[in-house]
Amino acid sequence: MIRARELTKRYGDKTAVDGLDFTVEPGMVTGFLGPNGAGKSTTMRMILGLDRPTSGTVTVNGHPYAESVAPLREVGALLEASAVHPGRTARAHLRWLAASNRIPAARVDEILEQVGLTDVAGKRAGKFSLGMRQRLGIASALIGDPPIVILDEPVNGLDSEGIRWVRRLCRELAAEGRTVFVSSHLMSEMALMADHLLVIGQGRILADDSMTDFMSGHAPSYVRLQTRDRVQARAALTAAGLDVVDVDGELRVSSRDAAAIGDLLFDAEVRVHELTAVQSSLEDAFMTLTADTVEYRAGTTAAPNRPEPSEPALAREGALR
Repeated sequence: MIRARELTKRYGDKTAVDGLDFTVEPGMVTGFLGPNGAGKSTTMRMILGLDRPTSGTVTVNGHPYAESVAPLREVGALLEASAVHPGRTARAHLRWLAASNRIPAARVDEILEQVGLTDVAGKRAGKFSLGMRQRLGIASALIGDPPIVILDEPVNGLDSEGIRWVRRLCRELAAEGRTVFVSSHLMSEMALMADHLLVIGQGRILADDSMTDFMSGHAPSYVRLQTRDRVQARAALTAAGLDVVDVDGELRVSSRDAAAIGDLLFDAEVRVHELTAVQSSLEDAFMTLTADTVEYRAGTTAAPNRPEPSEPALAREGALR
């Protein structure tokens, strides 16, 4: 278990992490989300004792991680995959990690097999691809068979098979009762992997919810309706107490029950060309929640001979994403 209480970190007049209170529970995958500059890396570094909090506390299994007698047996972490001496082989790197924490040498070959690096165990890390370095970083995190696993962007550089493997690995670790804390910018993967979400923005907690509650609260579903009789359809749906919004010629109805809407429109003699239940994505929910906390925004450039979109048009475009 990881527990933070009033966790704060300042660099001069810059507050990177501002009074975080959270608990990462065992037996589930907790996703750690936030825009760039939100304080995710700083928070992870404080959990691991690499940065000292300005105030507040963070503990693993009831004590600061820096007090662990055998750190790799308690917490396994991947923060930077390139933090390996380029002249060392994968096997040599894992051997010295094992020796430093009194982990049996036999564990090295076992973990190399688990992460799929057995065939390149004698190759120097400096010759590894980004994906291979990620696998070696995950092997380093798992070498001590720890009850707590912290992974920062673990699928970075991996191919489709590797991404699926990391997803399955995290789920299996959680099923074994371990505490799994994962940060990633890939929302599609987080949606498939995480049971619980911790979302921060500008150093503060924006959400600490189960995936189900987070999605229902920030990514409501709706029914998309295409019809030539929009005026009549809107009148019938509004009379039934439903909220209806017209977006680029289609109606969006605040309901999950497409069948009931179809029946209602049939009774109102409205011709329907499309009726589709739509569930917003985790990315939609994340963007909605963090819109006011994004620190770095890219500019937009209008295409030649094409006017820039108006604010209402931009709003509609954002709603469609």
